[in-house]
Amino acid sequence: MKSATQQFLEIDQIREGIIILKNKTLRGVLMVSSLNFALKSDDEQSAIIYQFQNFLNSLDFTTQIVVQSRRLNITGYLDKLKKIEEKQENELLKIQTTGYREFIESLVETGTIMSKSFFIVVPFTLFETQKTEKKAGVFKPPKIPRLTEEKFKRCKSQLRQRMEFVISGLRRTGLKAVPLNTSEIIELFWSLHHPQRAEVGYYPEIPPEFTK
Repeated sequence: MKSATQQFLEIDQIREGIIILKNKTLRGVLMVSSLNFALKSDDEQSAIIYQFQNFLNSLDFTTQIVVQSRRLNITGYLDKLKKIEEKQENELLKIQTTGYREFIESLVETGTIMSKSFFIVVPFTLFETQKTEKKAGVFKPPKIPRLTEEKFKRCKSQLRQRMEFVISGLRRTGLKAVPLNTSEIIELFWSLHHPQRAEVGYYPEIPPEFTK
């Protein structure tokens, strides 16, 4: 039986790096790099804005830009500092290491150090052209069709082409984008619903059949 949360999600399944929604439309997710726009010269900033405008104008399909902010997870780094501190034989260096570690811990606890991740969601469906039927003065929504394996492969191929188009357009603005695989998409959605556990670096174990 599905959990209460799953019942409210629009996701039917995730396979081969593709999100399949309950209405049988498909979504691909790209993780996008960032750039320090403020450090660019005026000419470079203008060029980036111009290229990004061209990229947006070139799209003939909708996309969704998602920005995820998380408190920076440096648990592993702090653990490493703790081990160095314990093994340090020089008393002065040990005191300095302890002070540095405590400073970093206090800095992170204030929430002033944040990490940001950027994603673009690319859609595709064979059913976008279906129109709502009007019968006896009542609008009847189109039936959700059955997504056969053949239709899925065709949709996936078209979706991949759209994703490559987006990757190419972003590259001209100085940004890199890579598609997320199945396990990475699962981890992304898990972190959205469990932000506190994700911030400390905890993620559930994903079965091998979902890692492709």
